[in-house]
Amino acid sequence: MRRARTIVVGTVCVVGLGLGAGSAGAGGNPKPTLVKGSGDISDAIAEYQTLLGADNGGVPQTFSSGRREINWDAVPDEFSQPNGYPPDFFNAPQAPRARGVVLSTPGDHLGVSADSDNPSGAAVRFGDINPTYVDTFRTNSAEKLFSPVGSNVANIRFYEPGTDKPALTRGFGAVYTDVDSKEAAAFTFYDRKGRMLGTYPVPKSKDGLSFLGVAFKKPIVSRVKIVYGTSKLGPDDTKLHDVAVMDDFIYGEPQAP
Repeated sequence: MRRARTIVVGTVCVVGLGLGAGSAGAGGNPKPTLVKGSGDISDAIAEYQTLLGADNGGVPQTFSSGRREINWDAVPDEFSQPNGYPPDFFNAPQAPRARGVVLSTPGDHLGVSADSDNPSGAAVRFGDINPTYVDTFRTNSAEKLFSPVGSNVANIRFYEPGTDKPALTRGFGAVYTDVDSKEAAAFTFYDRKGRMLGTYPVPKSKDGLSFLGVAFKKPIVSRVKIVYGTSKLGPDDTKLHDVAVMDDFIYGEPQAP
Protein backbone atom coordinates (compact mmCIF):
# COMPACT_ATOMS: atom_id res chain seq x y z
CA MET A 1 0.00 0.00 0.00
CA ARG A 2 1.48 3.35 -1.08
CA ARG A 3 1.03 6.06 1.52
CA ALA A 4 1.08 9.83 1.23
CA ARG A 5 4.38 11.58 1.73
CA THR A 6 3.99 14.47 4.18
CA ILE A 7 6.34 17.43 4.47
CA VAL A 8 5.85 19.77 7.42
CA VAL A 9 7.46 23.21 7.44
CA GLY A 10 6.37 25.28 10.45
CA THR A 11 2.58 25.46 10.28
CA VAL A 12 2.48 24.33 6.64
CA CYS A 13 1.73 20.73 5.72
CA VAL A 14 2.12 19.52 2.14
CA VAL A 15 0.71 16.07 1.48
CA GLY A 16 1.73 14.41 -1.77
CA LEU A 17 -0.03 11.83 -3.89
CA GLY A 18 -1.00 8.58 -2.20
CA LEU A 19 -3.43 7.03 0.23
CA GLY A 20 -4.44 8.72 3.44
CA ALA A 21 -4.83 12.23 2.02
CA GLY A 22 -8.53 12.47 2.80
CA SER A 23 -11.73 10.48 2.39
CA ALA A 24 -11.64 9.75 -1.33
CA GLY A 25 -14.54 8.45 -3.36
CA ALA A 26 -14.74 4.90 -4.61
CA GLY A 27 -13.43 3.62 -7.92
CA GLY A 28 -9.73 4.43 -7.70
CA ASN A 29 -10.04 8.20 -7.88
CA PRO A 30 -6.84 10.17 -8.45
CA LYS A 31 -5.29 11.37 -5.21
CA PRO A 32 -4.57 15.10 -5.01
CA THR A 33 -1.83 17.11 -3.39
CA LEU A 34 -2.99 18.87 -0.22
CA VAL A 35 -1.53 22.07 1.17
CA LYS A 36 -2.58 22.89 4.74
CA GLY A 37 -1.77 25.64 7.20
CA SER A 38 -3.02 27.15 10.45
CA GLY A 39 -2.13 30.24 12.44
CA ASP A 40 0.38 31.96 10.16
CA ILE A 41 -0.87 30.67 6.81
CA SER A 42 1.19 32.91 4.50
CA ASP A 43 3.61 30.10 3.53
CA ALA A 44 0.75 27.69 2.84
CA ILE A 45 -0.96 30.20 0.55
CA ALA A 46 2.27 30.90 -1.32
CA GLU A 47 2.90 27.15 -1.71
CA TYR A 48 -0.55 26.58 -3.17
CA GLN A 49 -0.30 29.57 -5.51
CA THR A 50 2.98 28.23 -6.84
CA LEU A 51 1.46 24.78 -7.26
CA LEU A 52 -1.37 26.12 -9.45
CA GLY A 53 0.66 28.66 -11.43
CA ALA A 54 0.34 32.29 -12.50
CA ASP A 55 -2.60 34.51 -11.49
CA ASN A 56 -4.81 35.06 -14.56
CA GLY A 57 -6.79 37.88 -12.98
CA GLY A 58 -10.39 38.52 -14.00
CA VAL A 59 -10.35 38.68 -17.78
CA PRO A 60 -13.07 36.90 -19.84
CA GLN A 61 -10.62 34.50 -21.43
CA THR A 62 -9.64 30.88 -20.77
CA PHE A 63 -5.99 30.00 -20.22
CA SER A 64 -4.34 26.60 -20.47
CA SER A 65 -2.83 26.86 -16.99
CA GLY A 66 -2.60 29.09 -13.93
CA ARG A 67 -5.07 30.17 -11.30
CA ARG A 68 -7.82 32.64 -10.36
CA GLU A 69 -8.38 34.32 -6.99
CA ILE A 70 -11.22 36.06 -5.13
CA ASN A 71 -10.71 38.17 -2.01
CA TRP A 72 -14.28 39.61 -1.72
CA ASP A 73 -13.17 43.21 -1.16
CA ALA A 74 -14.18 44.11 -4.71
CA VAL A 75 -17.82 43.34 -3.90
CA PRO A 76 -19.65 46.70 -3.56
CA ASP A 77 -21.83 47.76 -0.64
CA GLU A 78 -25.03 47.06 -2.57
CA PHE A 79 -24.14 43.35 -2.65
CA SER A 80 -22.69 43.12 0.86
CA GLN A 81 -24.40 42.70 4.22
CA PRO A 82 -27.16 43.40 5.00
CA ASN A 83 -27.83 42.88 1.28
CA GLY A 84 -27.47 39.54 -0.49
CA TYR A 85 -24.55 38.58 -2.72
CA PRO A 86 -25.42 37.64 -6.34
CA PRO A 87 -24.34 34.03 -7.01
CA ASP A 88 -22.69 34.89 -10.35
CA PHE A 89 -21.01 38.15 -9.36
CA PHE A 90 -17.59 36.68 -10.15
CA ASN A 91 -18.61 35.27 -13.51
CA ALA A 92 -19.53 38.52 -15.25
CA PRO A 93 -18.64 38.78 -18.96
CA GLN A 94 -16.25 41.67 -18.37
CA ALA A 95 -13.04 42.26 -16.41
CA PRO A 96 -12.25 42.23 -13.55
CA ARG A 97 -15.22 40.05 -12.56
CA ALA A 98 -14.82 37.27 -15.14
CA ARG A 99 -13.43 34.63 -12.79
CA GLY A 100 -15.49 31.57 -13.69
CA VAL A 101 -17.21 30.95 -10.34
CA VAL A 102 -20.93 30.66 -9.53
CA LEU A 103 -22.01 29.93 -5.95
CA SER A 104 -25.20 28.64 -4.35
CA THR A 105 -26.54 27.62 -0.95
CA PRO A 106 -29.57 25.70 0.35
CA GLY A 107 -29.91 28.49 2.93
CA ASP A 108 -31.45 31.96 2.71
CA HIS A 109 -28.77 33.69 0.65
CA LEU A 110 -25.05 34.12 0.12
CA GLY A 111 -23.41 36.81 2.21
CA VAL A 112 -20.35 39.05 1.98
CA SER A 113 -19.67 40.94 5.20
CA ALA A 114 -19.85 44.73 5.26
CA ASP A 115 -16.83 47.00 5.29
CA SER A 116 -16.25 49.64 7.93
CA ASP A 117 -17.74 52.57 5.98
CA ASN A 118 -20.83 50.96 4.43
CA PRO A 119 -23.88 53.28 4.11
CA SER A 120 -26.19 50.88 6.00
CA GLY A 121 -24.06 51.06 9.13
CA ALA A 122 -23.84 47.24 9.25
CA ALA A 123 -21.16 45.88 11.56
CA VAL A 124 -18.06 44.33 9.98
CA ARG A 125 -17.25 40.58 9.93
CA PHE A 126 -20.94 39.57 9.99
CA GLY A 127 -21.49 41.52 13.20
CA ASP A 128 -24.90 42.51 11.81
CA ILE A 129 -25.96 38.87 12.28
CA ASN A 130 -24.35 38.46 15.71
CA PRO A 131 -22.37 41.30 17.37
CA THR A 132 -19.89 38.81 18.90
CA TYR A 133 -18.63 37.89 15.42
CA VAL A 134 -16.78 41.19 15.15
CA ASP A 135 -14.29 39.85 17.71
CA THR A 136 -14.60 36.18 16.74
CA PHE A 137 -13.61 36.38 13.08
CA ARG A 138 -10.32 37.56 11.61
CA THR A 139 -9.43 38.44 8.04
CA ASN A 140 -6.53 37.44 5.84
CA SER A 141 -7.12 40.24 3.32
CA ALA A 142 -9.08 43.11 4.87
CA GLU A 143 -11.89 43.61 5.23
CA LYS A 144 -14.67 41.46 3.76
CA LEU A 145 -15.48 37.81 4.43
CA PHE A 146 -17.80 35.31 2.73
CA SER A 147 -20.40 32.86 4.08
CA PRO A 148 -23.77 31.34 3.29
CA VAL A 149 -26.57 32.73 5.46
CA GLY A 150 -29.27 30.40 6.74
CA SER A 151 -27.11 27.32 6.14
CA ASN A 152 -23.57 26.14 6.80
CA VAL A 153 -23.21 24.80 3.24
CA ALA A 154 -22.25 26.47 -0.04
CA ASN A 155 -21.57 24.99 -3.47
CA ILE A 156 -19.17 26.28 -6.11
CA ARG A 157 -19.51 25.48 -9.80
CA PHE A 158 -16.92 26.46 -12.37
CA TYR A 159 -17.44 28.05 -15.79
CA GLU A 160 -15.25 29.25 -18.59
CA PRO A 161 -14.67 32.79 -17.25
CA GLY A 162 -17.37 35.23 -18.32
CA THR A 163 -19.57 32.58 -19.97
CA ASP A 164 -22.32 30.08 -19.13
CA LYS A 165 -20.21 27.16 -20.38
CA PRO A 166 -19.46 24.64 -17.59
CA ALA A 167 -15.77 24.16 -16.91
CA LEU A 168 -13.41 22.03 -14.87
CA THR A 169 -10.64 23.06 -12.50
CA ARG A 170 -7.67 21.12 -11.16
CA GLY A 171 -8.03 22.43 -7.64
CA PHE A 172 -9.56 24.72 -5.05
CA GLY A 173 -8.24 26.28 -1.86
CA ALA A 174 -9.50 28.84 0.63
CA VAL A 175 -8.82 30.68 3.85
CA TYR A 176 -11.09 29.92 6.82
CA THR A 177 -11.41 31.92 10.01
CA ASP A 178 -12.16 30.34 13.40
CA VAL A 179 -12.31 26.60 12.70
CA ASP A 180 -12.35 25.26 16.27
CA SER A 181 -13.30 21.61 15.83
CA LYS A 182 -11.56 18.78 14.00
CA GLU A 183 -13.25 18.07 10.65
CA ALA A 184 -15.94 20.68 11.36
CA ALA A 185 -15.16 22.38 8.05
CA ALA A 186 -14.38 20.51 4.84
CA PHE A 187 -14.36 20.50 1.05
CA THR A 188 -15.97 17.74 -1.01
CA PHE A 189 -15.00 17.57 -4.69
CA TYR A 190 -17.14 16.24 -7.57
CA ASP A 191 -16.37 15.52 -11.21
CA ARG A 192 -18.49 16.51 -14.23
CA LYS A 193 -20.70 13.41 -13.83
CA GLY A 194 -21.41 14.17 -10.19
CA ARG A 195 -19.11 11.49 -8.82
CA MET A 196 -17.39 12.29 -5.55
CA LEU A 197 -13.63 12.68 -5.84
CA GLY A 198 -12.95 13.05 -2.11
CA THR A 199 -13.67 14.96 1.11
CA TYR A 200 -10.85 16.86 2.84
CA PRO A 201 -11.10 18.50 6.29
CA VAL A 202 -9.80 21.99 7.02
CA PRO A 203 -7.18 22.18 9.81
CA LYS A 204 -8.21 23.69 13.15
CA SER A 205 -7.06 27.12 14.24
CA LYS A 206 -9.13 28.32 17.19
CA ASP A 207 -9.58 32.10 17.07
CA GLY A 208 -7.29 32.25 14.04
CA LEU A 209 -6.89 31.45 10.35
CA SER A 210 -6.73 28.12 8.54
CA PHE A 211 -5.93 27.25 4.94
CA LEU A 212 -6.64 24.18 2.84
CA GLY A 213 -5.69 23.82 -0.81
CA VAL A 214 -6.42 20.70 -2.85
CA ALA A 215 -4.84 20.20 -6.31
CA PHE A 216 -5.29 17.35 -8.77
CA LYS A 217 -2.88 16.76 -11.63
CA LYS A 218 -5.49 17.62 -14.27
CA PRO A 219 -8.71 19.71 -14.40
CA ILE A 220 -11.34 17.19 -13.26
CA VAL A 221 -13.35 19.15 -10.65
CA SER A 222 -16.78 20.46 -11.65
CA ARG A 223 -18.19 21.33 -8.22
CA VAL A 224 -16.97 21.83 -4.68
CA LYS A 225 -19.26 21.51 -1.68
CA ILE A 226 -18.05 23.59 1.25
CA VAL A 227 -19.12 22.96 4.85
CA TYR A 228 -18.68 25.91 7.21
CA GLY A 229 -18.23 24.54 10.73
CA THR A 230 -21.07 22.79 12.57
CA SER A 231 -23.59 25.64 12.58
CA LYS A 232 -25.01 28.30 10.31
CA LEU A 233 -24.37 31.93 11.23
CA GLY A 234 -26.48 33.16 14.14
CA PRO A 235 -25.50 31.60 17.48
CA ASP A 236 -22.41 32.55 19.47
CA ASP A 237 -19.29 30.57 18.61
CA THR A 238 -19.12 27.86 21.32
CA LYS A 239 -18.29 24.16 21.69
CA LEU A 240 -21.90 23.45 20.75
CA HIS A 241 -21.85 25.75 17.71
CA ASP A 242 -18.55 25.93 15.83
CA VAL A 243 -19.25 28.90 13.55
CA ALA A 244 -16.71 29.57 10.80
CA VAL A 245 -16.57 31.78 7.70
CA MET A 246 -14.17 32.20 4.77
CA ASP A 247 -11.84 34.74 3.25
CA ASP A 248 -9.76 34.35 0.07
CA PHE A 249 -10.53 31.74 -2.61
CA ILE A 250 -7.73 30.36 -4.82
CA TYR A 251 -8.47 27.86 -7.59
CA GLY A 252 -7.09 26.44 -10.81
CA GLU A 253 -7.98 28.08 -14.12
CA PRO A 254 -11.51 26.93 -15.13
CA GLN A 255 -11.15 25.12 -18.47
CA ALA A 256 -13.47 23.48 -21.00
CA PRO A 257 -14.11 19.75 -20.35
